[in-house]
Amino acid sequence: MSRSWQSLDAADLEREYTPSSVIDSLAAELEAYATASARTRSAHPPVELRYGPGPGELLDLFLPETPGPAPLLIFVHGGYWQELGKEDAGFPADAVLARGAAYASVGYPLAPAASVAQITDAVCRAVSWLHGHAPAYGIDPERIQLAGSSAGAHLAACVLLHGRVPLRAVTLLSGVYDLRPLVTTTVNDPLGLTEREAWRLSPMNRVRCTAARVAVAWGEIETSEFVAQSRDFAAAMAAAGNRVEAYELAGLNHFDNVFALTDPATPVGASTLSLLETP
Repeated sequence: MSRSWQSLDAADLEREYTPSSVIDSLAAELEAYATASARTRSAHPPVELRYGPGPGELLDLFLPETPGPAPLLIFVHGGYWQELGKEDAGFPADAVLARGAAYASVGYPLAPAASVAQITDAVCRAVSWLHGHAPAYGIDPERIQLAGSSAGAHLAACVLLHGRVPLRAVTLLSGVYDLRPLVTTTVNDPLGLTEREAWRLSPMNRVRCTAARVAVAWGEIETSEFVAQSRDFAAAMAAAGNRVEAYELAGLNHFDNVFALTDPATPVGASTLSLLETP
């Protein structure tokens, strides 16, 4: 499977792996996360839980009013492993709770204090913790979905491919599944990845057949490399025997496509929500 990044010079790689290069205002996109999440957290205060001993190993759990066992949607935020937090990713809880399901926003330690390997291990711990403690919170451990955006999609894909937790479905939004193109960009300054480590931590290097339904989606307004990353990973997972759905989300970009995750008017949202309602 050919990858276009190998023919790009440094300036092109920098632009292609800067997803804000094709939108008007990154600040406005991030403010939309914060505003929507603050509104959700005010209406539906979550329970903050510690899933591991390290700094940042916390998650917010939003529980439905109806007694369980309830399905669970776990979300892993983006930010290139170095920005944002669980507090910025509360807004999908509105639609999830309305369907009698639970929602968890996973926090994790950020670079440069933590390496990508350490961050990956932390998110794996978070999902394992939620699965193991599911009955205590009225959650059905056999009805867990996982989703992630951007770096969070990379982390969610790693959780899926590590295979430690049985997952009903995984939804990946605008992820980076081959980390090698990042090595020579400024994104890597706080990450410190070598090309060898980048490949070791790449989901493209771990593709296998899993039991989960896999949805890979990206925005219509993305750099060509982010589109290629998603298309290539979806094709590789399908070739390995996975049940894969691939979506280009019309009119959306790398950042606002997160709102499609629980929007029933979009194919990815309709798919996610329908699984929450399926026994």
